[in-house]
Amino acid sequence: MYLKRFVYDRLLDWKNEGGHSTLEVGGARQVGKTYLIQKFADENYKHKIYINLFELSGKQFMECYKQATDWTPGTKRREHPLHDAFQLYEPDFIDSEDTVIIIDEIQESSEIYNRIREFTRHFKAHFIITGSYLGRIYDPEFRYSSGDVTKLTIYTLSFEEFLMAYDQNLYGDYKKISLVSSEAEVYNRLKETYELYCQIGGYPKVVENYLENRNIVKAQGELVKIIDTFTNESIRYFTDILYTKVFTHIFFSICRILNREKKGFSEDSISEELQKLVTKDYSSNISKATCNRAISWLYFSGIIGFCAKITEMDILDFKSASRCYFMDMGLANYYLTRTGTDSRVLAGTLNENYVYINLKKRQDFPPEISFETPAFATYRGGEIDFLAQSLSSSTRYLIEVKAGKGTASTAQKALAQGKADKLLYLKGATKGGIDGKTETLPIYLLEQYKFN
Repeated sequence: MYLKRFVYDRLLDWKNEGGHSTLEVGGARQVGKTYLIQKFADENYKHKIYINLFELSGKQFMECYKQATDWTPGTKRREHPLHDAFQLYEPDFIDSEDTVIIIDEIQESSEIYNRIREFTRHFKAHFIITGSYLGRIYDPEFRYSSGDVTKLTIYTLSFEEFLMAYDQNLYGDYKKISLVSSEAEVYNRLKETYELYCQIGGYPKVVENYLENRNIVKAQGELVKIIDTFTNESIRYFTDILYTKVFTHIFFSICRILNREKKGFSEDSISEELQKLVTKDYSSNISKATCNRAISWLYFSGIIGFCAKITEMDILDFKSASRCYFMDMGLANYYLTRTGTDSRVLAGTLNENYVYINLKKRQDFPPEISFETPAFATYRGGEIDFLAQSLSSSTRYLIEVKAGKGTASTAQKALAQGKADKLLYLKGATKGGIDGKTETLPIYLLEQYKFN
């Protein structure tokens, strides 16, 4: 089953740009990176070479690479050893603009990763490198080629992508809903589909499973397989067996922090708070270093994302990693449910997690909003769910994720005192509307909203 991905257009933009950079595609395990890149290559190039450094093709290429780059002092050096390596691997190799070379699981070889600058500057062919565990490239033996790489992150399916696969007719109504007045039935159906998406999430295999079986439990079984695969593969990059268990402990601890709602936490960073919780609730044998390395691994593997804190609405008082969220709604729902979260709190936390993911995507290149990461804010003893600022106009938005008729007194106070330009309410049961500087929007329409 092919699930349409909007990121395909970004791949086309990269191919057509004049800079001829190497494309580095990141994203969590099982988000569809390899499938999408292979499809893109097949449809847009005459020649394709695919090498997976984690599989046999990688072993074979490394043998070709070693033979092409070996040199005995005093003998004549090869003029183009890298070209020769690809010629040995693929005798029909043509170095042309119509050739793309895909190197998957690039984190398996610092030797090949460190050649990126030469790929970019010495070949006519286009290069795409990718991997599910790119956190490894921050180890000392990997050298980052600044200026020679274009980064692209592939996330799990957005709500729009899920909706397109789930119901084409409803997707058509969704695209028109902001242009014409729609029937209440359309809003209700979109709300129900969004709530389903919050349970299923966006991992392509999980979505495909649900579309084939229409069974949430079976779909979650597919998600559990993805979690197990991630855990089992990750342990290859660690020396301590404790890491396999600490990942799960961290997931549960994230849920408990998110469910505290407005109470905040005592430590200055999410890493400190998680380490304290993991040690207290699970095992005092887990060291601070072990916990912090596991948290960093989850972040660089695209499993969790960090959220900043802006104290007293002062953007100069910016703490970059003060909270964290899951990078997939199904993953968030799975662990929040397992912690025993009641239905009201669950819905609110999932909605907040959804908004976080959306804001995070808007900070990728080309960015739409400011700050290094999404951010929440405090103001005069209260908290505001998120603070966003448009890059095009510097308009500052207070974002409140609300259920029912809840009001956001802290955000209203900050707006009234000129700390922001607009207040955006995101709710499930609403048709939306505008009242002065306050705008209300159905949460499932957030992906269409522009921070102008």
